Amino acid sequence: MSDTETQAGGGESGFNQMTKSPLFNFSKPYLDFIGKEKIFSIVYYVMAGLNLLIPIGILIGAISGHILDAGGKMIIAFFFSWIVVSFACLIGFQLWWDRRRKLETLTTCEFVATQSFSEIAQTFGEWLGTFVGIVGAGVGLIATVILGRESSYLFSMIGMEFLSMGAVVIIMGPIMGFFIIVISRFLAEQLRIFAALANNTKEIAVNIKDNK
Repeated sequence: MSDTETQAGGGESGFNQMTKSPLFNFSKPYLDFIGKEKIFSIVYYVMAGLNLLIPIGILIGAISGHILDAGGKMIIAFFFSWIVVSFACLIGFQLWWDRRRKLETLTTCEFVATQSFSEIAQTFGEWLGTFVGIVGAGVGLIATVILGRESSYLFSMIGMEFLSMGAVVIIMGPIMGFFIIVISRFLAEQLRIFAALANNTKEIAVNIKDNK
């Protein structure tokens, strides 16, 4: 072997050794993390934590908006409404915390991202539908009984102005929540069907190639 080839070989070997140094590999844990299905679990943890923070945020916002100066009826209505919202958020927390385990069953799937997104979309729809149903019926009933025509102001305080329908929201809230859940499950299943078809097509192609 000539000196040039030796130097070239030595240079290549030196470069390979250099790529194994911390300078080239300090981000490997992060790269491994985003390359696996575990990255999708972040959504579940974030949403679970958000459900614990929503009641606190609403309470701080109401106090900052001088709810204590709004009169006895408004304070009572807000207090009971806050309990309803906190209950809905507690169910939402349990929902996101429980559904995160479903990602563990997707490790053998070829199209993990599609399957994971479908699970997240379904869980989001189930959470939103449940939240709208509980808050619409519960807060709507409280607002109608205690506040009467001023019920819209109560919904604006909890950030759900779109539910300001008067007494109708007591029935419409659960109905809207039901359809949100059904539609989200339907759309999520379409993604699963797409992933299953793609996975089966690949398996068929591999089997045909192996049998040749």
